[in-house]
Amino acid sequence: MEDIPLSKSEQKRRALRLQALGRQLTELKPTQLSELTLPDQLASAIADYQRFPSREARRRQLQFIGRLMRGLDPEPIESALESIRGHSAKARYEHHQIERWRERLLEDQEALTEFLSEFPETNRQDIRHQLQVVHKAKTEPQRRVASRALFRFLKAIVQEA
Repeated sequence: MEDIPLSKSEQKRRALRLQALGRQLTELKPTQLSELTLPDQLASAIADYQRFPSREARRRQLQFIGRLMRGLDPEPIESALESIRGHSAKARYEHHQIERWRERLLEDQEALTEFLSEFPETNRQDIRHQLQVVHKAKTEPQRRVASRALFRFLKAIVQEA
């Protein structure tokens, strides 16, 4: 069966979708970009876009990024973006798992033993310190800040495992 060539309108729609995907890549932080496996030329173009102050320069660079992306398969990049942004089912599951661990650790002393047995590479002093900071918080805003810090700490441990 022969491949039917795409119409000019379809080619433009595809180019605009790839350019929009490129724009999403430019909005990522450098640490998030490093998690993606992008070709060197595309990664360099994205870094240049983030460096440019001029609106017109950014517009032209975005078109260049879109052109570079035409030669790539967008599926892996889109799925990696979903994972980074927390839209994938796996990311949501991990987020809920970490929330459950945080609540259990704050409510039950025995949960710390379970957590340390499941994640043996965890620094015991650090996790105890994080829990102590949450318990010693006097005001509700302090408690929320400390609780978020504990969540980030647990997230780093779970993602390393």
